[in-house]
Amino acid sequence: MSLDATIARPEPDSAMRADALTLTYVSPRSTTYAVREVSLQIGARDFAGIVGPSGSGKSSLLYLMSGLKTATSGEVWFDDFHYSAATPTQKLNFRRRAFGFIFQQPFLVPYLSVLENVLVPIENPAERDQKRALELLEALGIADLAPKFPNECSGGERVRASMARGLVHRPKWLWVDEPTASLDHTTGRMVMDVLKSQKLHGALVVVTHDLEILDDADTVFRMRDGVLLETFAPCATARDEMGIQKPTSTEAALGDAASGLL
Repeated sequence: MSLDATIARPEPDSAMRADALTLTYVSPRSTTYAVREVSLQIGARDFAGIVGPSGSGKSSLLYLMSGLKTATSGEVWFDDFHYSAATPTQKLNFRRRAFGFIFQQPFLVPYLSVLENVLVPIENPAERDQKRALELLEALGIADLAPKFPNECSGGERVRASMARGLVHRPKWLWVDEPTASLDHTTGRMVMDVLKSQKLHGALVVVTHDLEILDDADTVFRMRDGVLLETFAPCATARDEMGIQKPTSTEAALGDAASGLL
């Protein structure tokens, strides 16, 4: 299958596969592993989360899978498209057609209105595109900001505008880095509801410190020190905010009893 065919007509059941992804930073004195030998798979309509403490490599893993960083070693595939082996032009074309991004920083264009910023991913937007952009702004609670410029918006409002921008073109893959970090709990829940609408069109991959926003994710990957420690379904077992499994009542009772013997 040609690259253009892969991009223009992705298979409904296509998946992303990462094989032994590694990212290292080398200095004269040492080699630091940001990501080490990570292999995983995410389905075309999956909601997947990546959790772990600061410095665990979760954002680096997201950037490797999406191609914003180049792996030291390892491979990324989308269906039968060998993404990591593609030329820079092929990667760029693939990202434009298939990807949406929501970063920790909004990166809005200062001389464009909020509505114009949302429409940036769409070349020559039509009336239906503007309608969708306005609907997304409405769902995110900032429809009244459409004609305003970024410097007239608060930090949280700019973040929500960047979320609408990531969703507006209905990407096959939406990559999201810490979407609720700068938002209060209520607003965070609201924006997650909007982001999860992405599953109507493709996959949603979210990096977060907050396991609570991944309650209904299909899969969660837990990272630490650049290593993928485990893969789990969040509804299967009780976890703390870092994704670590909590002890059962029996295990807790045994732990208390053992402490009493010390």
